[in-house]
Amino acid sequence: MNIVVLDGYGLNPGDLSWEGFREFCGLKIYDRTSPDEVLGRSAGADILLTNKTLLNSDMLKALPDLKYIGVLATGYNVVDIAVAKELGIIVTNIPAYSTNSVAQMTFALILEFCFHVQKHSDSVMEGKWAASKDFTYRDYPLTELFSKTIGIIGFGNIGSKTGDIATSFGMNIIATGRTQSNQMHRKNFRWAGLPELLSQSDFVSIHCPLTPETSGLINAGNLRLMKKTAFLINTSRGPIIIDQDLADALNEGIIAGAGLDVLTHEPPYSGNPLFNARNCIITPHIAWATKEARSRLMQTAVQNVKAFLSGKPVNVVN
Repeated sequence: MNIVVLDGYGLNPGDLSWEGFREFCGLKIYDRTSPDEVLGRSAGADILLTNKTLLNSDMLKALPDLKYIGVLATGYNVVDIAVAKELGIIVTNIPAYSTNSVAQMTFALILEFCFHVQKHSDSVMEGKWAASKDFTYRDYPLTELFSKTIGIIGFGNIGSKTGDIATSFGMNIIATGRTQSNQMHRKNFRWAGLPELLSQSDFVSIHCPLTPETSGLINAGNLRLMKKTAFLINTSRGPIIIDQDLADALNEGIIAGAGLDVLTHEPPYSGNPLFNARNCIITPHIAWATKEARSRLMQTAVQNVKAFLSGKPVNVVN
């Protein structure tokens, strides 16, 4: 079996090992693959592994040897899975590998808005504390999470883990999702529709997948439903938010702030309106990328290939 990894650097910048795949015969690893390089590098491959490299219908139809695509992520919108199924190509993903890391990042962003840790640290390093007449000062508002309400859009693995952390802070939880499972074990929890969730929450955290229904879900109209004191957090997928609408909402004071680990285009265009938006924190899609999470991803990817080769594929998405 010939295996080609199209964009391995994101998963493994050098601190993990690809050895688990070498038992499957031919293995070729590319750090990155541009769109015009996909067909040349994929020719003759039985198995392709991709994270963010697009595999559209035309590409799939031009690869007659291809039997399996392993997406090195949970989201699989980079592959035309309908056409893959028509062609008899099995597509798998990696579910739940980053749950703990992404939930942790969600609260890293939330807590930054609560205490403005970096800004206060910078002010100390600039000498402001040393020059102060008092033992303390506050350059930015300080917020306690206890009794605040978090609205969680998408209550799957990551959304529910975020809810667990919110409960430990004594927060109230409002959630919306495709299914409404029994949550009787949770304190201060309730299901609600999106308009109610947006209007009642102090923090809104997005954890739903990118689908035709969720693309552009957070737009000018829905942002206006939120409290002026509320914060929006997105560690899911960038296109769920319309960038310009969010930038306008921040600059006009419609909401208080936004913490984003994802953007519509990645890497983003230099002119992204959110770069100059008021009270907006942006990190470069790192929530998933702890070494622990990437190690789990690598292990599951190897197991997915083994299962496929044994004739009993797992984590199939098409």
